[in-house]
Amino acid sequence: MDAFRDSILQRGPIESFALKTVQDFIQPQRQTKLAQDENQMLENMLRTLLQHLVASAAQSGEQIMQYGQLIDDDDDDKNVHGHGQIPHLLDVVLYLCEKEHVEGGMIFQLLEDLTEMSTMKNCKDVFGYIESKQDILGKQELFARGKLVMLRTCNQLLRRLSKANDVVFCGRILMFLAHFFPLSERSGISVDFNFYKTFWSLQEYFCNPASLTTASTKWQKFSSSLAVVLNTFDAQPLSEEEGEANSLEEEAATFNIKYLTSSKLMGLELKDSSFRRHILLQCLILFDYLRAPGKNDKDLPSETMKEELKSCEDRVKKLLEITPPKGKEFLRAVEHILEREKNWVWWKRDGCPPFEKQPIENKSAIAGQKRRRQRWRLGNKELSQLWRWAEQNPNAEKDSQRVKTPDIADYWKPLAEDMDPSAGIEDAYHHKNNRVYCWKGLRFAARQDLEGFSRFTDLGIEGVVPVELLPPEVRSKYQAKPNEKAKRAKKDETKAVSAEGALVGGSTSEAEGEVGRGESEAMESDAIADTPTPEEQQRLGGSDTDNGQEGGQIEEAETEEGGLMDTDLNHPPMPIS
Repeated sequence: MDAFRDSILQRGPIESFALKTVQDFIQPQRQTKLAQDENQMLENMLRTLLQHLVASAAQSGEQIMQYGQLIDDDDDDKNVHGHGQIPHLLDVVLYLCEKEHVEGGMIFQLLEDLTEMSTMKNCKDVFGYIESKQDILGKQELFARGKLVMLRTCNQLLRRLSKANDVVFCGRILMFLAHFFPLSERSGISVDFNFYKTFWSLQEYFCNPASLTTASTKWQKFSSSLAVVLNTFDAQPLSEEEGEANSLEEEAATFNIKYLTSSKLMGLELKDSSFRRHILLQCLILFDYLRAPGKNDKDLPSETMKEELKSCEDRVKKLLEITPPKGKEFLRAVEHILEREKNWVWWKRDGCPPFEKQPIENKSAIAGQKRRRQRWRLGNKELSQLWRWAEQNPNAEKDSQRVKTPDIADYWKPLAEDMDPSAGIEDAYHHKNNRVYCWKGLRFAARQDLEGFSRFTDLGIEGVVPVELLPPEVRSKYQAKPNEKAKRAKKDETKAVSAEGALVGGSTSEAEGEVGRGESEAMESDAIADTPTPEEQQRLGGSDTDNGQEGGQIEEAETEEGGLMDTDLNHPPMPIS
């Protein structure tokens, strides 16, 4: 945008750079005349640039028509004579429109935007520029393109002015309109007879909308007549005061309005917002009918007709939205009603299926009985399914992708590589700084490598790494010396002896009391014992396996019992009587 601004606002003869600037930034298909989409692109760029210039002038506090003014160097009278950036931009666009390089209505659109963005004080300067270019703007090739836009611009200015305080400015605008529009021009007078006939001719198509699709000439005549009516509505918008004063919607709630068709009443009816809404609403109903589903191919509109329908519909909705009072709310209500009407048409087309739905026959066996909540074995469905997963997938434990605890040597390999000086890994990137990695490694070492786990207190997490994984130059630092191993083994033996002594000392008296009883029982067992018979030997020999299993179980039970006895040193078991 900055490059376009510098190029379009450069000083010098306009004919030397205007067309070249457009060709450089738009790159049209034809060199001297823009296409429709290219004209739209250029218009958007010019309107954006004009908005930036007005905003910059407002921030600087200057008059918008004098912003960026330069003093002519060739001024012999040494008087201050300048040309602002905005008038210069308008001159460039007016030149392009006059030479038919761009669309002729572009200059009128920029003038309307400029008056809407300006205060009343600045509007006087803008209107002075319009008066100075009246002869060029009144040329037929430009007048036909922008007469309605100019009429709308002047009417908006008159609506903003005070009839008591701005009498002179109002007179200037009225005099301009009298000179700009010819006496026979329909837009220069309120209503003429031709417009009256065109307006009421639309009712013929509203009463018989199907005739528009049978002959293309009828649709062309209807679209041209509708364009005249919409242009008139657009050129003569209603103010909020006029809309509230002339609206008959509250009274219309109790009776149906029937408008008179006298030509003498045409001017008054155009100022009635309810009258305009009735006509525009008829247009929307007609468009909705033409696109209704369920028709034959011959009754459907053509592709060209569909595009024109869309364009006219958007324009009608825009007019409904700006028609007071409460134009936006009225438009939303109309769109909602038309949407419901479309659903009704689809319902009729489908054979009017019933709206009532049959009740569901599948009911509970007992009426009113509450459905019991399903109970799960492990609290919820997911946990119970996870518990049964092993039974459903017997090869789960043999799966190569199964998550399992790694080997202690494999787990410490990354840290061992970090400890190798030849690797050149910085200390900040070592695995020893990862607290989760170290915590998991300590848990693995506590289960698989107690010797390495014992080195954590003296050497830290690096001392837990198996020595065989370390490089030779580092291994000596973390390898335990033989005398240290002997001292540690002697220390462990001393602790075991002291614990055994405490156990023996606590049960001496009880052991002595059992000596006599033990000797008598042994003598009785020797007397009862006898050599087994051959049948008993055969039976005993055949049950070696069972005896072995039972013996293993008994041994395991004795081991468990012994473990319990060892853990409770202060309370030795009582003797069996």
